Amino acid sequence: MKYFILAIALLLGISPLMAAPQRLKDLTNVGGVRPNQLIGYGLVVGLDGSGDKVTSSPFTGQAMANMLNQLGVQIPPGTRLDPKNVAAVSLTATLPPFARPGQALDVTASSIGDAKSLRGGTLLLSPLKGADGQIYAMAQGNVVVGGAGAAAGGSSAQINQLSVGRIPAGATVERQVQTALGDGEFINLELREADFTTANRVMQAINKEFGPSTARAIDGSLIEVRAPFDSNQRVQFLSRMENIAVDPAEVSPVVIINARTGSIAMNRAVTLAPCAVSHGNLSVTVNNTPQVSQPNALSGGQTTTTNQANINISSAGGRVMNVPGSGNLSSVVSALNALGATPQDLVSILQAMKSAGALQADLQII
Repeated sequence: MKYFILAIALLLGISPLMAAPQRLKDLTNVGGVRPNQLIGYGLVVGLDGSGDKVTSSPFTGQAMANMLNQLGVQIPPGTRLDPKNVAAVSLTATLPPFARPGQALDVTASSIGDAKSLRGGTLLLSPLKGADGQIYAMAQGNVVVGGAGAAAGGSSAQINQLSVGRIPAGATVERQVQTALGDGEFINLELREADFTTANRVMQAINKEFGPSTARAIDGSLIEVRAPFDSNQRVQFLSRMENIAVDPAEVSPVVIINARTGSIAMNRAVTLAPCAVSHGNLSVTVNNTPQVSQPNALSGGQTTTTNQANINISSAGGRVMNVPGSGNLSSVVSALNALGATPQDLVSILQAMKSAGALQADLQII
């Protein structure tokens, strides 16, 4: 438990509440400059008998028949295709902003049938479409699977996931997505985390660098910036602007708890008010003792086995711990370590502290 809490302190860093200056490019996104998600459907062939079964994945046989017909191979009506070395997959890729035709993209292939493994397979030429239904890239290539598996005599062993693989540089961009970066007099900066203080500081930093009235804050997440019309000057303007250092607003105190795993994370703004904590443990033990009931001789009875259940309930009373007020993360970690609770117990303790008003932070349970 002690090392668990100390790991939080080391990861988050123990420093003053004032956030360090950050470049504008790390705080904002330029309006219209965004990636686009692509999706497709394809066939992976060349598997070593680990492909789909047509009985449970009929779409694989249909897709294979359609593909062969497009290649000029006529399949007689009623022919059942059931190869074990073919698998149907869904394809996903990300089209980055300003991508040009001919640019290569990485593709992820995921089995959508009952294929056991995609190792050693090759994806056949497949289109990748955007949200508008248009084809933006074509994918094809060898599937790389970062796992291994073996089976023999009814036993099997597997490392990592075998039904998902990557195709590095496996797609080629065929259509460009137009951006609005060069349109209009203004460009928009969108804060990645909405905050009025940060928006005001970004506006002031830009006006200090380029002159008054260059930027104005629309709300807590949008800053409107006047930029040159010429594309070359606009790129130079953005290059200069994105490297401006800005002091973001002080972080809000947050404690995040994963109730399923017992993981706890907190930022450096978390503080504790003085409080007293008592956390006892209730233990319930159930033991079954089998007993044999033997009938008397010549009684005509049958020997039976019964279970004798023993239930014990014990309560380990927890002593009351005085938790002093803490004004920084180091003191908070020391105070929580003094409780000597497990991560699962600490989840309940933090919730109780929050309800009592002793935990000065936003408690988020995921």
